[in-house]
Parts: sequence; structure tokens; C-alpha cells
Amino acid sequence: MASKILFPNEIILETESFKVAQDWEVPIPGFFIVSTKRKILSIAEMTEKEAEEFIKIVRHVRQAMKDSLNIKEVYLFQNEDSKHGFHLWMFPRYDWMEQFGKKIESVKPIMLYAEKNMISENKIEEVKDAVRKISHVIKDDFKDLLKHSEKVAQKLWSSKEDDIWDTV
Repeated sequence: MASKILFPNEIILETESFKVAQDWEVPIPGFFIVSTKRKILSIAEMTEKEAEEFIKIVRHVRQAMKDSLNIKEVYLFQNEDSKHGFHLWMFPRYDWMEQFGKKIESVKPIMLYAEKNMISENKIEEVKDAVRKISHVIKDDFKDLLKHSEKVAQKLWSSKEDDIWDTV
């Protein structure tokens, strides 16, 4: 896999316990990573509160992917032997991916293809646009959980109507 960080700041949502962001290296719009802030490896290690928040985040992000990005299918992956701590991949399936098949084995070739053939200004902007769309759609669902700095919030939600800091 590539080691070039293309998307270091494409954060959709950050709460006290979780962060949802675009995958750093792979230029596939809607390839989101949900990670815990606390150092754990398994969903079994989550508190009840974290588990409830986690499923709410995954469900809302997935619905937004469907509604805003027209992503019909998503693969969800979580492996407990990761050296990076707990994180869940929300890997979107697009029509162009059919050439690689529809099994778990297709994911690595898809990622390699994207890293080799999809790094362009247009594609990078498309990825960033997907982050903006999803962030905008789900922001109201998580006003009570948001933990963005004011600067990050201004970047994500720049219009006055979107200012949540007066209500939190």
C-alpha cells in the first residue's frame, strides 16, 4: 500500500470517543475510517456508552453515504490484530470496482488500482467533496457529541446557520 498521506485532515466527525475520517492514502470517495480515541483492539472492550455511540455513528454515516453519495453497497471491516488500534473501515463499492470481483479478496486490488490510477486533482477534490457532503448531512445528528475545535468546526461548517457552538 502507498505510504503517501493524501488526506490528513478530511475529518467528518469527531466526538469524545471516536473520529470518522477519509482514509488517508486511498483516493476513493466515501472510504471512511471510524476509529476509537481510547486504545482498544476489540468492540468487546467498548463501554456500553461507547458501543451505543459507535453504532449510532456507523448507522448515520452509512445512511448519509447512501443518501448523499449514492453508495449502494459498503463493506465493513474490523480486525482485532491491527497495530493501529480499533478502527472500522467503511469501504464503498462503485460500479468501476466490479472488474475486481465482489469478495473480500477484491479490496486490496481495488485499493492498489486507486492508488496507482486515481491520484489526480479532480479525484482528490471529489474525495474532499464527499467528506464535506457527509459532514454536512450528519452534523445535526451529533450536536450533543461533537468535540471539534472551533477552528475545525469553522472549516467544516462555515455558514452562520451551521454554527452549533452557540447551542452546545
